[in-house]
Amino acid sequence: MSRRKKKIQSEDKAEIDLTPMLDVVFIMLIFFIVTASFVKERAINVNVPEDNETPPTEENASILVQVNANDEIFIDGRRVDVRSVRSLIAQKHAENPEAPLVVRAHAESSAESYVNVADAAREANVYAVSLVPFGGDI
Repeated sequence: MSRRKKKIQSEDKAEIDLTPMLDVVFIMLIFFIVTASFVKERAINVNVPEDNETPPTEENASILVQVNANDEIFIDGRRVDVRSVRSLIAQKHAENPEAPLVVRAHAESSAESYVNVADAAREANVYAVSLVPFGGDI
């Protein structure tokens, strides 16, 4: 009987060594930490105007371009085609060279419409472009 007891005791002592599994887990953790630090997010730099209590005078009034939720572009309250935005911005800029361009874009409008207006402004040599988001109708 002593032989049977020894066999049973030796089988009970069999354990799984978890050290290699912990090594693999730590190596994977280090890998994910290192690769996550190399991921860089890109964003569009947007100039948001500060809140001013004084209304702008006609001398420093800004050029206002509005974009509604359907990505329709409005200048001076009139709907404008995307192809004519550059010429209208250039005309407004010629009337008032110090005026910045303010793009008032609806929160549900696409970023493509803002980029189209900003590109048209750069082609018209207007570099002071600000984005003002809003949620209401035009």
